[in-house]
Amino acid sequence: MDPTTAGVVGLIVLVIILFSGLPVSFAMALVGFVGFSYVVSLEAGMRILAKDIYTMFSSYSLTVLPLFVFMGQIAFHAGISRKLFNCAHSLLGSLRGGLAMATIGACAGFSAICGSTNATAATMATIALPEMKRYNYSDDLATGTVAAGGSLGILIPPSTIFIVYGIMTEQSIGKLFAAGILPGILLSILFILAIYSVVRFNPEKGPRGPKVLFKNKLYSLVGLVDMIVIFCLVMGGLFFGFFTPTEGGAVGAFATLILAISRGMITWDGFLMAIRESLRISCMVMLIVAGATVFGHFLAVSRIPYNLAEWVANLPLPATAIMSVIILVYLVGGCFMDAFGMILLTIPIFYPVILKLGFDPIWFGVIIVLVTEMGVITPPVGVNVYVVSGVAKDVPLEVIFRGIVPLLFALIVCCTFLILFPQIALFLPNLLR
Repeated sequence: MDPTTAGVVGLIVLVIILFSGLPVSFAMALVGFVGFSYVVSLEAGMRILAKDIYTMFSSYSLTVLPLFVFMGQIAFHAGISRKLFNCAHSLLGSLRGGLAMATIGACAGFSAICGSTNATAATMATIALPEMKRYNYSDDLATGTVAAGGSLGILIPPSTIFIVYGIMTEQSIGKLFAAGILPGILLSILFILAIYSVVRFNPEKGPRGPKVLFKNKLYSLVGLVDMIVIFCLVMGGLFFGFFTPTEGGAVGAFATLILAISRGMITWDGFLMAIRESLRISCMVMLIVAGATVFGHFLAVSRIPYNLAEWVANLPLPATAIMSVIILVYLVGGCFMDAFGMILLTIPIFYPVILKLGFDPIWFGVIIVLVTEMGVITPPVGVNVYVVSGVAKDVPLEVIFRGIVPLLFALIVCCTFLILFPQIALFLPNLLR
């Protein structure tokens, strides 16, 4: 069997193993090791397995991941997420569908200090769903809003997906973070417009909340201070070149911890829980990256990425048509695979293709995240839907998926805007040196 055929067989075997339920990190490492050993030699396979795992877990650049995860965990256990929701509730709650819109605003704010779609969805489900239930919001609008709003966690920086993408493609993590800001704001606005459209035609789905005095609205803005300070400290430092993304993660985590302790916002139990969750999430992601690296080396020796890039570049199709096919692959694959698994499986294959076609790799990173966001809310995997379902145990899954449909259209519109106007994603990165 020639190397390319071995690579194709390896891809098929990997997909089958993933559907069997084996964790994606172990599946990719296993197939990568066996495939590399077959194409090169068993001794080389043993060496590449040990080297890749050691390199990933001793990587300085990857230390940015646990730092930002820890920052988000401290922010959650310190109650910053509830402050964000209360502020958005005061400002928007009196509008029809205002609580759902407030949930999107709170998700966007929490995403700016969290970086995880699952954590954002779980946090806001715990805070927002009881409030929307109290004001008689329909189950589909309430749960669908939280599941979709949680997806902002991997678009608005700091984002774990951007970190992993930047490490795998050797792109600037700072530029990727900057690239996610304007698309994140755009998507938040489109989510709010989608909610407005729903309640305009079905007012009973999102009744108006009680009116809040103007002075109380102004007072509620205090709840934004912590998030703004942390976000500006981290992103401002990155934007003006005061520190690297790794240093930014350390600064953000330390600042969030000091802020929480100085204001008495976090308990000892909450601090320990933040450490445990940060350790669990970081180890999970780092194992996935290590497994993907092993598998990537197998694909490299099989020459599939390079042959595919050559073949695609010679197709008698415009580059935008080929990009549309790539996006479709991500969209369909995201319905069946975990977001990290899908991205890490396909980056070694498609990254050389988009470079060959002349697309900007920073822009492509944002597109990947947007399409991945669709994957975390679409069946049958729809991880965010299952997260929300775990909190709203009385709401059937099909009701949550039904509530996501209008917000899914907003995601598609946002993705379309970025394809037509790439500068939405590239404007801020281009300002960085």
